[in-house]
Amino acid sequence: MQTSEYDRQPAGRNGAPEQGRAAELAGRLLDWYRTHGRDLPWRRTRDPYHIWVSEVMLQQTRVETVIPYFERWIAQFPTPEALASAPQEQVLKAWEGLGYYVRARNLQEAVQEVVARYGGAVPDDPDALARLKGVGPYTAGAILSIAFNRPVPAVDGNVLRVIARLYNIAADISLPSTRRVITELVQEMMPEGQAGDFNQALMDLGATICTPKSPKCLLCPLREGCEGWKAGRVGELPVKGKARAPRPVERVAAVVEHQGRLLMVRRPPGGLLGGLWELPGDDVPAGADAEETLRAIFWNRFGVEVVVGEHLTDVTHVFSHVAWHVRCYRAGLAPGHEIRESADVRWASRSEVDGFPMPTVQRKVLAALHEGPTSRRRND
Repeated sequence: MQTSEYDRQPAGRNGAPEQGRAAELAGRLLDWYRTHGRDLPWRRTRDPYHIWVSEVMLQQTRVETVIPYFERWIAQFPTPEALASAPQEQVLKAWEGLGYYVRARNLQEAVQEVVARYGGAVPDDPDALARLKGVGPYTAGAILSIAFNRPVPAVDGNVLRVIARLYNIAADISLPSTRRVITELVQEMMPEGQAGDFNQALMDLGATICTPKSPKCLLCPLREGCEGWKAGRVGELPVKGKARAPRPVERVAAVVEHQGRLLMVRRPPGGLLGGLWELPGDDVPAGADAEETLRAIFWNRFGVEVVVGEHLTDVTHVFSHVAWHVRCYRAGLAPGHEIRESADVRWASRSEVDGFPMPTVQRKVLAALHEGPTSRRRND
């Protein structure tokens, strides 16, 4: 069987579910949601900006992790105008620890456009939302349905899993063709006037009942109508192509101190961890020596020589597509050499460093300063 085909087509013409069955399933789901839906801070409002913030934070991040970040963010940036006018460094600091920092940069850029073009009012037009930086089909669907009750599906990983099991769909859910069909099924099921609750009910069912492993089928309100459960295939679904292993990247970094201050540099604004501060360092070319690479980095970037000292620590940090293996040394400037401050280069006290927006991997490296050389750490 090809992965783009169904193992069993849903009932109805062109694969669409029969309207009666779809309405019955939606009714059961909404009844369950009214009793068992999660009480989350962003569900206590219909403010589209607040809902937008929550959905961006929830991308690839657990709800339990997001809750305190969301509450602090709304306290700090309660309106689109507040976020649009904030310094990017302040925004990145508020995001620190959530990862995938491009989300924060895109959110601020999109909000700035909302303020400039729409007077700070988040648009309820699908085309207008789709043009905003970082707003894809899921985020747009969530905002439109939850904030404005527009009948637009919001299909995330939880929803893909629920629908694949509900309709016994054996096609690879990572394929755009499968996602389109599942989106159509959600659209067919969506009850009139209840788009927001329906989308959130599907999300909650996937998060609490129809989980990836050990689903609680006996507690599921849709069990009797679930074709995957009837076929005994819940454990096999959804089908998803195997993700590529993160590409390993060897890196080197230096802890350079002068008169009690650490040398910190800011990463370029675009790309991975853009705009965040870190210890000076870079990738180590294949086959190159880490210490020689570190000397070359300082000479090429600052025009100075450094004396590489003790090996402090090794840190591994796994991103979605790369795995950094950072070898960190203590280093000092050679006599007669100095590095002057600029917008992207700072000599900072430890208390000042604590206020910089920094990736988790750098926090781990800095922790080695208090623990001595060659302590090994891992942050996945």
